[in-house]
Amino acid sequence: MTLYQRRKFINNFNMTAAVLTTLFGLFWLVWLLWTLASHGVGYLSWDVFTQSTPAPGNSGGLSNAIVGSLIVTLIGTGIGAPIGIFAGTYLAEYGRSSRVAAIVRFFNDVLLSAPSIIIGLFVYQIVVIWMGHFSALAGGIALALIIIPLNVRITENMMRLVSDQMREAAAALGIPRWKIITRIVYRAALSGIITGVILGIARIAGETAPLLFTALNNNFFSTDLLQPIANLPIMIFQFALSPYEDWHHLAWVGAFLITFAILALNILVRFVLRPNK
Repeated sequence: MTLYQRRKFINNFNMTAAVLTTLFGLFWLVWLLWTLASHGVGYLSWDVFTQSTPAPGNSGGLSNAIVGSLIVTLIGTGIGAPIGIFAGTYLAEYGRSSRVAAIVRFFNDVLLSAPSIIIGLFVYQIVVIWMGHFSALAGGIALALIIIPLNVRITENMMRLVSDQMREAAAALGIPRWKIITRIVYRAALSGIITGVILGIARIAGETAPLLFTALNNNFFSTDLLQPIANLPIMIFQFALSPYEDWHHLAWVGAFLITFAILALNILVRFVLRPNK
């Protein structure tokens, strides 16, 4: 076999392996989406969005759980995303090779790999016990601690991909450093940073363990941030384990809503942020 034939064989082998592994991953993704759609769409109705979770044998919906999930997710994103972006900005623009930045990166990696149930127990200890009861605020804080390290890592990586020549050219024109970051670096890395926020939302939207120790659940409609609140992940967990068929149907609908809402959000963001040709 000549050198050209060997290189061609290796190239074809690697290309075939890449295509097959991609198809393997897509197969499971399509199967998952099809399973959720086939089990959830059939029981999707207007009552799901207008009625609260029912008692066994009664008609009802998921309005309280949907609103509760939106509330705790917004709290978690509102707290965690800005902190993660600002911390990532420090690491990318000011810290870089400093000892403080290295320490921050180390603890950020530890927090990034920490099990979510541990974070829930931590927030239970410092917030729930201090307040004396479960609450939507405690649930949002727990979700914020999950999204922060993800946003720190992605923001730093996206900002460091921006060429230093752009920073140097702006500095040569006398532009202040904060303007270089906000007007140049942020704009160049905007798509990646927002994608990181969306990935964070996708991760916390289905978290169950932290909410079991913080927000708990509520069978009634409530928007009080200082009281237990209904949410889709715990509702799915409880209804899926129940012996009641009607609750199983609602669990499938809840799983369908979470999955396809995140999918739609990702598609929308990528469509809005796509580069203009």
